[in-house]
Amino acid sequence: MNARGSAVLFAWLLLLPATIYIAVIVIYPLIDTIHLSFTNASLRKTFSYVGWLNYDKIFNETFAGVIGRTFVWTFFSVLLKMTVGIAGAVLLNSAIPGRALFRLLTMPPWIVPMAIGIFMWGWMYNGQFGMISGVMQKWGLVDGPVAFLAYGSSAFWATIITDVWIGVPMVTLYMLAAIQAIPEDLYEAAWTDGASRFYRFRRITLPLLLPAIITMSMISMIATFNSFDIIWILTQGGPSGSTTTMIIDTYKTAIGSYKYGEGAARAVLICIFLSIFTYFYFRVTSRLSQEYAR
Repeated sequence: MNARGSAVLFAWLLLLPATIYIAVIVIYPLIDTIHLSFTNASLRKTFSYVGWLNYDKIFNETFAGVIGRTFVWTFFSVLLKMTVGIAGAVLLNSAIPGRALFRLLTMPPWIVPMAIGIFMWGWMYNGQFGMISGVMQKWGLVDGPVAFLAYGSSAFWATIITDVWIGVPMVTLYMLAAIQAIPEDLYEAAWTDGASRFYRFRRITLPLLLPAIITMSMISMIATFNSFDIIWILTQGGPSGSTTTMIIDTYKTAIGSYKYGEGAARAVLICIFLSIFTYFYFRVTSRLSQEYAR
C-alpha cells in the first residue's frame, strides 16, 4: 500500500468511532421510528402494519392547528431571542460603566437549572400569589388577580416569554464573542470618516455578524421547535390545547395514550418539517449573505 492509500485508511480509522456513534445513536433510532410509524404499536406485545393509517389520522384530525401553533410559537420565540440577544451583545460590548457586572448578570437564566427557572416563572404567573399580577394590581393596570396560565392567549405568550428568558443568555454570549472578533480597525476607519454609530452598526457590525446570526438562529430554531420542558411544566399544553405544540402532542400521543405507532408518525413528521425548513432557511440566508458581501 502506497503512502496515499495509508493516509486514506488512517483517515477512515479516525472517522470510524464517530461513524459508529452516529449509526447507533442517530441512524438506527431514526430508521426504527420510521418503521414504527407504519404500525399500530402500543402496550400490547404484538402489533401489525397499518400502512399510512397513522399519517392519515394526523391530517384528518386537528393536527393542522397544532402545526400552525408550533410555527407561530417558534417564530416569535426565536425572533425575540435573537433581537434581545443581539441588542444585549452590542450593549455589553460598549464602553459602559459596570460592563463586567452586566455581563455577569446575563448568566443566571443559563446557570439556574431549567426546571427550577420554569417553576419560578410559574409562580410569577400565578394569579393569587404571583408577582406579575400583584404589580399590575398595585399599579392599577388590572382590577383583580390575573391568572396568566388560565387563558389561552396569555398562556401562549407566557410560555414564549419564559423560553426567551432561558434562551437569551446563550444568544447574547455567542453574539458578544462574534462582535469581539470584528477588527477594531474597521470601526476606527469608519469613525475617522465621520460615520455615525448606527451607520457603523448597519454597514460593519451587522454584515460581519451575519454568519453568526445564521448559525445561532438555526440552533435556536431547532431547539425551540423541539422545546418540551417549558410548555409541559407551565401548562402541559393547556388550557384547551392553546399551548400544545407538535412535540407536546407527540408526547401525549405516544407516552400519555400509549399509541406508539401514532406517536412515531408525529415524530417523523417533525423530522421532515425541520429538514425542509433547514434546507430553505440555508438557501435564503446564503443569498442574504451574498447580498451583504457585495
